[in-house]
Amino acid sequence: MKSSVAVVKTTPDTVLDDIERVLKLARVEDFLRKDAATILKVNITWHFYYPACSTTPWQLDGVATSLENRGYKNLIPAQNRTVVVNPRLGAENNHLTSVIRKHNLKFVYLYEPDIEWVNYRPKAKMLVLDRIFEGRIEIPKMFIGKNAFHLPTLKTHVFTKMTGAIKNAFGGLLNDNRHWTHSHIHETLVDLLQIQKEIHPGIFCLTDGTIAGNGAGPRVMEPHIKNYLLASGDSVAIDTIAAKMMGLDPMKLKFLSLANEMGLGKANPQDIEIVGEDIRNVNFHFEVKDTFASRGQKAIYWGKLKPFEHFLLRTPIVPWSYVASRMYHDFYWYSFFGKKIAKKFLNTDWGKLFISYKE
Repeated sequence: MKSSVAVVKTTPDTVLDDIERVLKLARVEDFLRKDAATILKVNITWHFYYPACSTTPWQLDGVATSLENRGYKNLIPAQNRTVVVNPRLGAENNHLTSVIRKHNLKFVYLYEPDIEWVNYRPKAKMLVLDRIFEGRIEIPKMFIGKNAFHLPTLKTHVFTKMTGAIKNAFGGLLNDNRHWTHSHIHETLVDLLQIQKEIHPGIFCLTDGTIAGNGAGPRVMEPHIKNYLLASGDSVAIDTIAAKMMGLDPMKLKFLSLANEMGLGKANPQDIEIVGEDIRNVNFHFEVKDTFASRGQKAIYWGKLKPFEHFLLRTPIVPWSYVASRMYHDFYWYSFFGKKIAKKFLNTDWGKLFISYKE
């Protein structure tokens, strides 16, 4: 059977109605159980506002509105931290907190002391996670038995070429030491997808391509207004179509081809039905690039510094890498480049919509 991905063109004036339309086209109610709570897994990739980087306020607003209107009662926005990103600040700067208050929801920060993490023993055979974490794979207990609704943006990524529905689980299901998995990131994402299919009664995704990110994603990117929304109950299929629209060959992306081989979803575009827009000729011609920081990370994970990976990333000296990343991304790149780009986009129609969500 073919998987289905819905694609809709949108505008700042119609985006909330278009989110309802794309969810209807993608048959969201076929994939999410109404008798279960639903985790709204937002994506906060940076604690600054930067276009195409993190879940947009209209994305969260439209999804929450549509699900509430369809009778989904218990919606739980959630996000974990990384060692270099403060999600509380990110939620505020990306105007997500105003949407949370509008819908009377409670944002769950998965690193807070009251959130219980449990040792999960997957039924499926893991590719790498059991080995990396020495048989103790910890996940948030609250995720078990709840639907997962992913809210990524359309963008490239320095490690996985693109990031979307599948990688969005990375910021929720694994705890602070998830950077240990980067040297086996493709296999890790497939393992996490297998775990998701075991613990969630339903999985769905809305990818926001209103502004898409090209280059050294997921942060240091060139944002481009593209005006697309994608939705699907097949995480593999929606990432496949997103990759194809960006100009990437999905079958050459290891995590997609592995997921396809293991029957976790469809990564061959010929096995995917597109409903909505005709995107056969869409190609953004995006190109994945590196930064000074990502080149250093790749040297540790796969290059000349590989023999020192454990020493550099799993010993008391590990804070050096956090400091280096913060210095490059926050204090250098965002100060000298990112602020100017973000300010420019605030003058666009999408930027004006973003501003309207500020409390």
